[in-house]
Amino acid sequence: MSVMQIPGLLSFTIAILVFFAGANLNRFIPVLARWSIPEAVTGGLLAALITLVAYEFFGLEISFTLAARDMLLLYFFTGVGLNARLSDLLAGGKPFLILLAITLVFLVIQNVIAIGVSDILGLPDGMAILLGSTSLIGGHGTTIAWAPIITSRFGLTNALEIGIASATLGLVIASLIGGPTAQFLIKRYGLSGPATEELVIGVSRAAESSHEDDVSYVSLLRALLVTNIAILIGYALHEIIVEAGVNLPLFVVCLLVAIVMTNTVPLLAPRLPWPTRTRALSLISDLSLNVFLAMSLMSMQLWALSGLGLALVIVLVVQTIAVVVYVLFVVFPAMGRTYDAAVISAGFFGISLGATPTAIANMTAVTKTHGAATIAFIILPLVSAFFIDLANAAVLGFLVR
Repeated sequence: MSVMQIPGLLSFTIAILVFFAGANLNRFIPVLARWSIPEAVTGGLLAALITLVAYEFFGLEISFTLAARDMLLLYFFTGVGLNARLSDLLAGGKPFLILLAITLVFLVIQNVIAIGVSDILGLPDGMAILLGSTSLIGGHGTTIAWAPIITSRFGLTNALEIGIASATLGLVIASLIGGPTAQFLIKRYGLSGPATEELVIGVSRAAESSHEDDVSYVSLLRALLVTNIAILIGYALHEIIVEAGVNLPLFVVCLLVAIVMTNTVPLLAPRLPWPTRTRALSLISDLSLNVFLAMSLMSMQLWALSGLGLALVIVLVVQTIAVVVYVLFVVFPAMGRTYDAAVISAGFFGISLGATPTAIANMTAVTKTHGAATIAFIILPLVSAFFIDLANAAVLGFLVR
């Protein structure tokens, strides 16, 4: 077996090509666009299948350098924060608390399902923890952090491989069913978004086709400068937080810094041009999200999933059914059966099975077709990227003990 390590700039360039491949596939196969499958997901899965063929039939393992992906994550979440006006945060107070509550409940349900199905299948001790909120709500990052602890506690030597496989499949499932579920709810209840409000991320399909998304280099550079300043402050603040003993992801710190900046700087300097809700900032966020997602999916090593057996598939099928039922009968009704509720429902699949970027990608794909859902883009990242991580850590600590 030979290994081909793709360097950083080439990996970044391939990710852009992967996105365009997905966009063309979505145009060629209309059902993909109609059901709001993100272009980066379509292209990323295609690229992952190509690397699988190279591995299985040509003995070539293709590995991508993903340093740029981490920076794109910072740009994306900082852009979300810069769009978060205080009025939106206040308006999102009650929906935020509702979404947080129902997500916390599902975190418990997800672990109960994992434990119950694992017991029925007779899986080894500790494996149930990996097939619940560790890998699904927590994603790859939480899995990598907790796998050594689970290995030490239960003697499960392949804990990391199991957790990564579960997180990978969960991400794929979340990417494929979030959009279609939202489309079903929108059609079933005759919902639609506002006709004139600007999207938080990206531009509408109509604007893309009519080339109305043109921006000047001045507005683009202005948005990029403010984003960079927020990220630099986030880096500095993150170091202080880490030294204080608080383990908070860097992208969450950047998100919070951007929220504070966008609600203070315009008040202190009202004549200073600010990028909140501008087309330039939306495009930067959209670009960052799509290339991030393309890099994440194209780098999946699908051959690593083949040896983990039928049990993993069974557990994930049950978990997926549980999410669908929960979204249709709990999440959507609890959030008010509105258009925003449908968009949040698409994002909930990312929270529960994938990752926050997957959730945002699902919601972005829906809003590009049906219109803006500002509150959804404000409250969901705060729930999934901050509060749920803290709650998940507490639950996992209890389960491991």
